[in-house]
Amino acid sequence: MSSANLSKQAVALPTAPMKKRSPWVAAWKSLRRNKAAMIGLFVIVLLIITAIFAEQIAPFGYDDQNLVNRLQPPSAEHIFGTDNFGRDIFSRIVYGSRVSLQVGFIAVGIGAIAGGALGAIAGFYGRHADNIIMRIMDILLAIPGILLAISIVASLGPGLTNVMIAVGIGAIPGYARIVRASVLIVRDQEFVEAARSVGTSDFRIVMKHIIPNSLAPIIVQATLGVAGAILSAAGLSFIGLGIQPPAPEWGAMLSEGRQFLRDNPHVTTFPGLAIMVVIFALNLFGDGLRDALDPRLKQ
Repeated sequence: MSSANLSKQAVALPTAPMKKRSPWVAAWKSLRRNKAAMIGLFVIVLLIITAIFAEQIAPFGYDDQNLVNRLQPPSAEHIFGTDNFGRDIFSRIVYGSRVSLQVGFIAVGIGAIAGGALGAIAGFYGRHADNIIMRIMDILLAIPGILLAISIVASLGPGLTNVMIAVGIGAIPGYARIVRASVLIVRDQEFVEAARSVGTSDFRIVMKHIIPNSLAPIIVQATLGVAGAILSAAGLSFIGLGIQPPAPEWGAMLSEGRQFLRDNPHVTTFPGLAIMVVIFALNLFGDGLRDALDPRLKQ
């Protein structure tokens, strides 16, 4: 066989198609290069592990009282000291991580599901539905979130469930606007028109085509929203409208210890540091996630 025929066969051989990399894999690789985001993720994972294994980590129960040891400074036995009832502050912070995570995730879930549904309806159908839903959201946005939460909790009564509902309702407008904006971008794409042309129902188009292509901004908002929900719950507990004693909630611990701030600052210092570190970690991770998922920010 001549060399010319061999070269023709070599040219005719099909080349193996290049494997397309998933955008989520690319986002994860981009996120891993962000050291600040990875530090935030480490703190979040540590918080989740602490909440799951609170009984094994905490050396005392969250309401084990010992008035003989009240207001003790940090020591080998009580590394964060004790409060005015002699309870171990470190143990209460460990158990309080469960409350903070529960409030954060459930409140964000309420806001994301309800707000996402309203935003998807407003963006997909437009016109009258869009006008009515968005004007209601504008009214809610005109009220500061913490004041809205205070009014809801004041109406429903204090307690963990009512705090989660109040904070979740306050988060609905933000998710509605984000989802609406994403739907307005996606709804006129070719694949949506193709789905309409074959008779696919509106519900299936929204659930199968539009929402999956709008997940990136929702995930980023949810990550940052957990931080806001934890902070709002702490604020409500601080003023007495949130989780009630003796439940170990960080905001309530701050409120209980403020009268001892001058002589025993450790009573409020460590719960305050716990709130600060968790909020900071969530914001670091949320910012890194936004940079990884937003293609306009990639070089």
